[in-house]
Amino acid sequence: MTQSPDSKPDEGGPGHSMVRFHSFLHGGTSSLLSTIPTLVVFPVYKTVFRQQIHNNPVHQAVGQLYKEGPVKLYRGVAPPLLMRTLNGTLLFGLQDTIFCQLSLSSQNIISTSALPALAGFGAGVVEAVVFTPFERVQNVLQNGQNDRHLPTLQSVLVRLKAQRPALGYYRAFLPIAARNALGSSLYFGLKGPVYAVVEGQGLSPLASSFVSGALTSMAISLALYPLSVLVANMQAQVGGEVKGVVACWRMLWKSRQRSVTLLYRGGSLVILRSCITWGITTALYDRQVKRSG
Repeated sequence: MTQSPDSKPDEGGPGHSMVRFHSFLHGGTSSLLSTIPTLVVFPVYKTVFRQQIHNNPVHQAVGQLYKEGPVKLYRGVAPPLLMRTLNGTLLFGLQDTIFCQLSLSSQNIISTSALPALAGFGAGVVEAVVFTPFERVQNVLQNGQNDRHLPTLQSVLVRLKAQRPALGYYRAFLPIAARNALGSSLYFGLKGPVYAVVEGQGLSPLASSFVSGALTSMAISLALYPLSVLVANMQAQVGGEVKGVVACWRMLWKSRQRSVTLLYRGGSLVILRSCITWGITTALYDRQVKRSG
């Protein structure tokens, strides 16, 4: 777990720098190890994606993937695996780095209890800048409608590179930045208090870390799920008529018959994915930090 709000980093000392370096290392290692369940649950993620794009019930989305066959089932898995590892490295490392800097410079201007969330917000913005292209490529690859004219990863990369950034690699950047910044802020702001509550019920530290990560990420995923649906619909196509964020949201809301239930189609599978991946990542990260401390 990142430093508690009450801990004080060593001002300017070598230990201060080492804390930040270890955060990058631990974040990357825990995320790399969690790529195994990411690989296992990728079909679940792809099922959710198809529901987000085509507004299908789960059985129709599964039937669509079954008809395409096992070869195409894992089409688009490379970007999330790579992104998962790099994401953990950057997210945990940056959050702890920003947290330490804020702790040194805030001078009681900012409440110490708010510092983890504020640092998470900053880390989430940087995360969006770095990983929006990965998500764009992933969503294009996972859309079965692109299989014919964009059959390979290389063809997708060439096509996106030919377009200006706002239409190519950085399509839907604003909703991604909002989702990642808010999500990271909530994750780092809530997982410490949730951990304390869970540990108070008599669970072991490792189990408490897993449960806190799973519960926190589950709540965040559900709260921000509409933004993920919006991003998927904005990024799945390449070319054609280009609309802004507001226009795309209006089209999405209309296509879901102005129903929150239909907008959240696939949300239950997001809970499953979040519980597995972020629960394991949080447990592994906290364990590494405690061992090195």
